[in-house]
Amino acid sequence: MTTAEQTRQAGSTSEPAKPPVLEVKNASKMFGPVKALNGVNLRLEQGEVLGLLGDNGAGKSTLIKAITGVHTIDDGEIFVDGQRAHIRSPNDARAFGIEAVYQDLALFDNLGIVNNLYLGNELTRPRKFRALGWLDKKAMEEDARRRLDSLQVHLPSFSASVGLMSGGQRQAVAVARAVAFASRVLILDEPTAALGLRETRNVLEAIKRLPEKFGISIILISHNMDHVVEVCDKAMVLRQGGVVGEVVPNADTMEQMVAMIVGAQKKRED
Repeated sequence: MTTAEQTRQAGSTSEPAKPPVLEVKNASKMFGPVKALNGVNLRLEQGEVLGLLGDNGAGKSTLIKAITGVHTIDDGEIFVDGQRAHIRSPNDARAFGIEAVYQDLALFDNLGIVNNLYLGNELTRPRKFRALGWLDKKAMEEDARRRLDSLQVHLPSFSASVGLMSGGQRQAVAVARAVAFASRVLILDEPTAALGLRETRNVLEAIKRLPEKFGISIILISHNMDHVVEVCDKAMVLRQGGVVGEVVPNADTMEQMVAMIVGAQKKRED
């Protein structure tokens, strides 16, 4: 039983159901004459892994950039833990515990693991005088090791520059950095793209562990239906800026998901 299923089962008892950790209502976004989002609704439960599917240009990137504050929606509302959230910048999103790992990873190849994890969020001593304190390198390294160990990431050299690491190791560092600051929602944009089989397996296993280990809910953007079936509790399909359907991903619904992505109407059998 997944973390999300356990949460829903607990909510079916006498205790009132908790609000979703993230909810988007009637989100719309225009870029000139193009309507990138057209009344999109999204609901992400605590501990849930939601697959966000759709062909190129379906609106996936616009939606997640609205959630993370890169774009501001023209109409609609975003709620975090049932409270309306005004997200107008990435810093606003981070304040609500929302982080994203995009395909380019946004890592500094010339820096090591610790510097990449804490760049702009360095730990200092004393903590309450951050701007006037000095870097607590030992605390940052210990915390970085702990986070990577909890994700079961094993690196040949902890001091090596990120640019010398494999694609899977770089992806793990990017995920660890996001997890360090994502207290509620982690968005992963094609995290297995361009990875080998072994590194892809490590990333998928990490996605499975994150909700239970850290209590984080995940939005996974992927074109790989097998990966969606393996790790996602629910899948939502976007097409031409609107939601065309939601399904529980499994072997039986894979054909349905593909049909919704490409816009094919499945014929009923007599």
